[in-house]
Amino acid sequence: MNKIEWNENTFSKFAYLSDPRIAKDGKSIAYVLTKTNLKQNKYENTVVIEELESKGRKFIENASMPRFSPTGRKLALVKPNEEKKSAEVWLYDLTSMSGKKILEAKNILNISWNRDNRRILVTGFKRRDDEEFIFEDDVPVWFDNKGFFDGEKTTFWIVDTESEEILDEFTTEKFSFGIWHGDNIIYNVPHREDEKPQFFKFYDIYLWKDGESEKLFERVSYVAVDSNGDVLLLHGKPKKEKISEHDYLYTWDGSEIKPLTERFVYNNWEGKLDEKGNVYFTMAREGRVSLYKLEEGELIPIVDENSWVIGFDVSNNGKVILLKETDTRLRELFIWDKELQQLTDYNGPIFERLKTRPLQHFRFKSLGLELDGWYIKPETEEKAPVIVFVHGGPKGMYGYYFKYEMQLMADKGYYIVFVNPRGSNGYDEEFALKVLERTGLEDFQDILNGVEKFFEIEPNADRERVGITGISYGGFMTNWALTQSALFKAGISENGISYWLTSYAFSDIGLWFDKEVIGENPLENENYKKLSPLFYAQNVKAPLLLIHSLEDYRCPLDQSVMFYHVLKDLGKEVYIAIFKKGAHGHSLRGSPKHRAKRYKLFMEFFERKLKKYEEGFDVEKILEKSENEK
Repeated sequence: MNKIEWNENTFSKFAYLSDPRIAKDGKSIAYVLTKTNLKQNKYENTVVIEELESKGRKFIENASMPRFSPTGRKLALVKPNEEKKSAEVWLYDLTSMSGKKILEAKNILNISWNRDNRRILVTGFKRRDDEEFIFEDDVPVWFDNKGFFDGEKTTFWIVDTESEEILDEFTTEKFSFGIWHGDNIIYNVPHREDEKPQFFKFYDIYLWKDGESEKLFERVSYVAVDSNGDVLLLHGKPKKEKISEHDYLYTWDGSEIKPLTERFVYNNWEGKLDEKGNVYFTMAREGRVSLYKLEEGELIPIVDENSWVIGFDVSNNGKVILLKETDTRLRELFIWDKELQQLTDYNGPIFERLKTRPLQHFRFKSLGLELDGWYIKPETEEKAPVIVFVHGGPKGMYGYYFKYEMQLMADKGYYIVFVNPRGSNGYDEEFALKVLERTGLEDFQDILNGVEKFFEIEPNADRERVGITGISYGGFMTNWALTQSALFKAGISENGISYWLTSYAFSDIGLWFDKEVIGENPLENENYKKLSPLFYAQNVKAPLLLIHSLEDYRCPLDQSVMFYHVLKDLGKEVYIAIFKKGAHGHSLRGSPKHRAKRYKLFMEFFERKLKKYEEGFDVEKILEKSENEK
């Protein structure tokens, strides 16, 4: 059996699964299967429908967002219309596999079925869509992965799937989200104060009935996420002081709000209800994302191991379909019906021929805290260089999931080291809030202390050849590290931050996020300068590669361009690669060729700076070499 080598194109061999769904009767499942077509530079999405008893599979190509009807005999989904640059809702009869288009809209965000097996609620949005200019009188003017708002409003369509008639249509604030609750609709709207939307923190919740809206809750910090027709499931908190506070689950029966998961301390992610009112939810805990069932107050673990549950769905009778991945295996589909069973193995044959390396866990002390760290060991008995990875956030989390770049670079002979510093997800709420208004201070010391502990464990790790890299907050920390420490001999900063004041003013979430992370009153607050790498640029001694995507509105391009210009003016060794397409998450969602070039830059830069000690970085020669090797 031929061995598969790790390189910049290896990612294209994998199958990627997403959006798992199970019919209410628990007899059928559906999910999206995505494969990479590197030659045509595109991803190919297929909706797979499987009958659990017969194991028979059916396929609908060029489709996504599968949603079973309550009887499980029909499936709604979304297909792109490439010519019109729009999206279409299609309805399929799962017996005959005949399909029909029932709605076309510019943008579709979600589909949900009414219990009558006939009506669907489609959520999307409308914009001005003027070819000549964009106009806005609200903030922000843009949002990452969505572009300019141009007067955007969330639109809800109620559609009769049999007659194909739009029964009703209404619009609300952008970022609204709605679900069926019996025969009515519950929808969440960002709360406004002083004419400014309070994104991510406060919401108003409305009931839509017979063409009229009634406000149920005002200025609350939870949103309605699921309903079984009788009980509403809420995710968040009654009132948040900080956006970075944890989220928990609550139920509302029309009169009383009942807390369900606050007692479990850790942050809750996704939550769903079954017909009996049992609650299923994921919880981030110390590098794991576990799945639990809460039945009459008893916590029942469904998946509680060194893994991440990426998404799940629940049938009326409590069967659970879920996606699970580990540090050495990409996500596959599992079903839980009192016990866990794997259903798919798309990537199994790949991993039989491709070597992966497991994480090694360690604990260390840092400034009064005990923290988690991990490393991946390369296959060498000689001294080896080290790459320190820093996660995004700051409320991101490292742990037991499959990280392509880490496996790639470990295969190339590097130790890979990463930690969860204060501010990370997966711990108690107090831990998550410790970084606020102090980013780059104690959290950076946590990273340094974790690396020192790693050196104690692995004497073959070469402390004279240490690189650092990260995306977003990790990009900020890479910029910061090169201005604050002589430990690092090279850095790759991706879509990071160099000046917090322009981030506050320019980012899609700056008016909310930056004011929490760095502090209020940005125009007067010295933190916006004191905690910005730009103002310590003269300290940089190590070569730095800045990677950024042009369509990033979360950490916009100005952050890397400013740092690049200043470092160049100071005579430092710095390079910048700007991808013309791609949002903040371009490392995962960029086109296949985009991603391959990014991985190539990543490998070659550290090869030249931590192994060969070469001067310069000739990107044309590097990419030309990559093309010739294909």
